[in-house]
Parts: sequence; structure tokens; C-alpha cells
Amino acid sequence: MKVSVGIVGCGVVGTGTVALLLENAKVIKEKTGLEIVISKVADKDWSRPREYNVPEHLRTTDYREVLENSQIVVELVGGKDFAKKLILEAIERGKHVVTANKHLLAEEGYEIFHKAKEKGVLLGFEASVGGGIPIIKALREGLVGNRVQNIYGILNGTTNYILTKMLEEDISFEKALDMAKRLGYAEADPSLDIDGWDSAHKLSLLAYVGFGKHFPFNEIYVEGIRKVDLLDVELGKELGYTLKLLAIAKRMDSEVELRVHPTFIPTDNPLAKVSDVYNAVLVEGDFVGKTMFYGRGAGSKPTASAVVSDIVDIAKSINYCIPPKHTWESEEPLRINKNFYSRYYLRFDVPDKPGVLAKIAHVLAEYNISIASVLQKEKVCKAAGREGQPIVPLVILTHKAYEMDMQRAVGDIQKLPVVEGSPTIIRVEEEAY
Repeated sequence: MKVSVGIVGCGVVGTGTVALLLENAKVIKEKTGLEIVISKVADKDWSRPREYNVPEHLRTTDYREVLENSQIVVELVGGKDFAKKLILEAIERGKHVVTANKHLLAEEGYEIFHKAKEKGVLLGFEASVGGGIPIIKALREGLVGNRVQNIYGILNGTTNYILTKMLEEDISFEKALDMAKRLGYAEADPSLDIDGWDSAHKLSLLAYVGFGKHFPFNEIYVEGIRKVDLLDVELGKELGYTLKLLAIAKRMDSEVELRVHPTFIPTDNPLAKVSDVYNAVLVEGDFVGKTMFYGRGAGSKPTASAVVSDIVDIAKSINYCIPPKHTWESEEPLRINKNFYSRYYLRFDVPDKPGVLAKIAHVLAEYNISIASVLQKEKVCKAAGREGQPIVPLVILTHKAYEMDMQRAVGDIQKLPVVEGSPTIIRVEEEAY
């Protein structure tokens, strides 16, 4: 059976998708019995150089040709405004849709998913999280018998590359970012990556599939790596930790924690071994236990592979007249808990004199925060402080505490005369793996 597919947007991922569908058409047919036929490929600028030469007869600059001639519409334009208009128009016409647009789905997906359900069409979005890693399918199908408890993800290759280089080559954040830009791993404006928003978009979708609820995107706690200091990376390594930008979804009865931030994890944690531009997602289910998915999180070919996976799944539904199945939605009243419970790494720049630790410990005790260990590096001296003494880093590892208590405590500590500048707070995840 032939199934027609039209693609809107022929950039890096769009070009890769066209190449895969044309070059591996025989492979797909042998494996599935389906003949996936590209009807049209729409792009507003065909003069741009591309790694793959899209056949002339498939090209158009009018997206409406794709809508008119396709059973499955693939949106690879990116952004929000036009992409949303395109997807909703396709759904209204009864077309199945595949997209890699995590930004749109994370922030406005509720309307889109429910429109697809109302019209009885399928919406595939495997490529929106983790590039070629089949994590959406794993959550929807492979782990369908499990109650998902926790999800931990390294979901952004740019930030993972930067933190890897800082750790392995002892270079600053700025130097590592410059390396990422030169190699094409970071955009000219890398804000979405380094400020954590790209990871947060992906976490939103993982939480939707894993927990069966749409959570308001603006309620996710997001903190990027822009302020990460090489000193903390090095001190963390000395303490047995590796720093990662971690996306975390934890479920506790009727509450979930959704957060993205720099996180220290033990060096023997499998996620600590995920380096350079690679992504990984660790999922914990009540029956399966812990499973980990690893691979390239971006790029033309890996992402195209995920797009085609969705196309084939939808084509099978069309061919075998299988009624659309939509992402499971829980009837449980889950809500986001912003006052999460974690261990903390704290660094204060203080004068090297007696009584400093006692003053800081007193404030922590007032907020019921217990100290697990202390590290002071007297050889790492900074400029003299207000009173002329050498300034040294004082590192405190705490036992688990509540986020709001920690924020209040650090705010009070920062006001102490013995503390110079702004303290550093890094959360620590030490769950057994």
C-alpha cells in the first residue's frame, strides 16, 4: 500500500528526512510492506545549499500543496506561529501530523493534542526529544505496563559538550562555549541551550508522556549553566561528583517535581559517563526498575530517523485501519511541587580566619539544614576581602533539605559580613542507580 507524505520545512532535519525516505525506501518497504511516497516538500528558499539534492519535481514554495496532496504532513519549520497554524490547519483537514517542534508542543501542546484527538488523527513527536533516541516510543509502548516514578535526562548536547570540556580540559565556561561554536555545536545565540530552555521543553514532553498530564510550562524550574564556574567543576570532581545539566521529573504520590538545573551526580552514575554532544535519559518504573536510553540528541540523520519512525507508525495505522491511539492521560490530580527536596553543594567565598564556619552553620541550623561535610581550600586564594584577609572557598555539602528553606538560608548567609560576593548553590542527586 502507498502512503503519501508531505514535508514542510527543508532545513537540516527536513533534508535528512527526505534523504532517508528516498535512499532507504526499499529497506522500509521490506521491513513494513509499506511504500512511503513523498508527495511534496515545501520550503520558502530553495536557493540555499543543502547536503542532499531534493529532486526538482518534489519542490514547492507553497505549503498548501503539501496539505492537498498528503495523508501525513510533517512539520519541520520550527518556531511557534507559522508551525502552529500549519499543524492546526492540517489537523482540521483530517491529516495526520509528525513534528519535531518541542518548543511549540511544550508551550502550546495542550490545544494541539486535544485538537488531534477531537479530529481523530495521530500526532507523532518522537523527534522532539533526544534526536534519534526512541524515548517517546519507549515510554508509550515499551514501558506501558509501568507506573513511571522518575525521569532523569541529559537532554541538550551543547551544554553537555561544554561541561565535558570544562571537566576534562580544565577550561572556563567561556572557552568551552567558544569551542562549541567553532565546531557548530552551539548557535551564534546559544541562549535556549545554555539557559536551560531547550532541556525544559523536552522535559515537559517527557513528563506529559510519562505521567499522563499536561503541566504548565511556566511552572517548570529552569536554571542554565551560564554561571557555572570552573572552580566548582574542579571541587565537585575532588568530592567524587560530575556536573551535568540535568532535567528531572520525580513523582511522589499526587505531586511531581519538574526541574532543570546544573546538578552534581556521583561519578559512578551512568549519566556521569555521558559526554560531549550525546544525550541520555534514565527512566525508573515500578516494575522494570531503572532503564537508560543513550544516543545522539540532535543532527540531521539521528533526528530524521525519529521523524521517519513516526511516519511509519502512522502509515501502519492507515494501512491496517487501526483507530488512532492518543497519548494516555491520567485522571489523577497531579500537580507540580516547586519546594523540592534535595541535597546541596554550597560554596562561599570567605576570609581565612576562625569563626566563619560557625556563623554560616548557625544560619543553616536555623532553617533545619544539616551539614554533611565541609571542604576548605586554603591554597585557592582570591583577592583580599573587605578586612584585608585572603579570601578562600568554603564548600559545604548538606543533607537533604527543602528548596525554599535553602533559598532563605543562603539569602541570610549572603548578608553576613564574612561572606564575599554571591554564594554558589548546586543541587546534588545521589539516588542509588
